[in-house]
Amino acid sequence: QVQVAESGGGLVQAGGSLRLSCAASGGILSAMGWYRQAPGKQRELVAGITSGGSINYADSVKGRFTISRANAKNTVYLQMNSLKPEDTAVYYCRVTTTGGTIYGGQGTQVTVSS
Repeated sequence: QVQVAESGGGLVQAGGSLRLSCAASGGILSAMGWYRQAPGKQRELVAGITSGGSINYADSVKGRFTISRANAKNTVYLQMNSLKPEDTAVYYCRVTTTGGTIYGGQGTQVTVSS
């Protein structure tokens, strides 16, 4: 069983920055990523990174968000700059083990005020 815990959310003004962290324990991981869900909307992929370092971003965050990973710590980060009110959402970490099982965290709220 893999335990996943996110941290780093909060309230920030538009144009500000936040850094989210996600620590996973108890497994050997392949992909790690961040999803978000705004009120009334479907959950969407924000950014993902594989154990080999391949990265993909949602078009809406390209150039503003940066995902990185510390493999030795099973930790993934999301640096969010130039935040916009439309980035307001609950952000969830999701990890995939080498066996293909997916685990997720409880989420962390990010609120961007205009």
